Amino acid sequence: MSPKNHSAKAKSGLRKSSSPKKRKAATASDEDVAYASEAKKVYDSDALDEDSSEDTKKRKRVRASKKTRSPRKKRREEDDDKEADLQEGQEIVGVVVEAPKTGRVPPGQISQNSLDFLMKLKDPKCNDREWFKLHGASFLCVEGNEADFSLEPVYRLAEKEWKDFIESFTDVLAEVDTQIPHLPPKDVIHRIYRDVRFSNDKTPYKRGFSASFSRSGRKGIFACFKPGNESLIAAGSWCPGRNELATIRNNIKNNSRRLRQVISSPEFVKFFGEPKPHPNGEMQSIFGREDELKVAPKGVGKDHKDIDLLKCRSFAVLHRFPDSEVLDPEFKQKLASVARVMQPFVHCLNDMMTITGTNSNDDEENSDGEQEEGDEDDEE
Repeated sequence: MSPKNHSAKAKSGLRKSSSPKKRKAATASDEDVAYASEAKKVYDSDALDEDSSEDTKKRKRVRASKKTRSPRKKRREEDDDKEADLQEGQEIVGVVVEAPKTGRVPPGQISQNSLDFLMKLKDPKCNDREWFKLHGASFLCVEGNEADFSLEPVYRLAEKEWKDFIESFTDVLAEVDTQIPHLPPKDVIHRIYRDVRFSNDKTPYKRGFSASFSRSGRKGIFACFKPGNESLIAAGSWCPGRNELATIRNNIKNNSRRLRQVISSPEFVKFFGEPKPHPNGEMQSIFGREDELKVAPKGVGKDHKDIDLLKCRSFAVLHRFPDSEVLDPEFKQKLASVARVMQPFVHCLNDMMTITGTNSNDDEENSDGEQEEGDEDDEE
């Protein structure tokens, strides 16, 4: 072998023997880097937080995908979708409760739906402005500034039934009492909102519908539609003013015959009771009201023959109807039959409040006066 080839072979041998060492060194350096990175990953607190949060999120996603959504969450998601469609300044306060589609009656009648609505107003939780808004709002916003006016809330249906009933009853009542004018329902119906300024009861809404009829508007005959067998028709004068009360009492002191005849008639007694104070102080006929005097009024002797009438401060009577009669299609005819009995009483009070009494008591006193004048002529 030539020295040249030997040196070449030695060189090549050196290359073969050095390359594994280099590869081993390179592998060692790579392992050091990997170990360093792994150590950094293990001992770096920030990396640990990131990994743990990512793992937790993944586990939560897996758990959430396995669970079914509850109805409450579905409603929340639906509300979120609705809120996303709202414009600036708009908000969802609730869902309007639509009136029932069943159980409706022809105009001039009262339905069970109206009774049910008024019954809920007896509950303090429902007799609330927020609750009433959802049962009495006139429209429901759907998209943007648009509104669906075809939706009829519960209160609006009950109110419409009452207005239709009053319009129909007014025609019947005008035939019973010709002094009652034909007025539109808006002029005789009372608002459902209560005046709570001077009341301890701060519930904002009445628990029934009401209306008044008379020759002057909202005075005279009073009709109230109230659930729980509390519907009624009443007539007379409640707490008249000072001058009106004085005029009534003067007329009673001068001539009480007409008033006593009215409240003593058999039909009047049938509906309103005996024409005398109840032994237990209960309401009977025109007696037993809360504002009735315990003693004789000023200037009147306690042994006056009409002391029972003169103690009265209110001159009114009422008759109640059960719910079964209110739901009867002929209920307005039953009201009219009671109003026919009330008519002489109302006319008598109207005259006693507008006509000042004379000094003559009654026909008997007039006849006594004529007899005295005759005796004087005989003496002459």
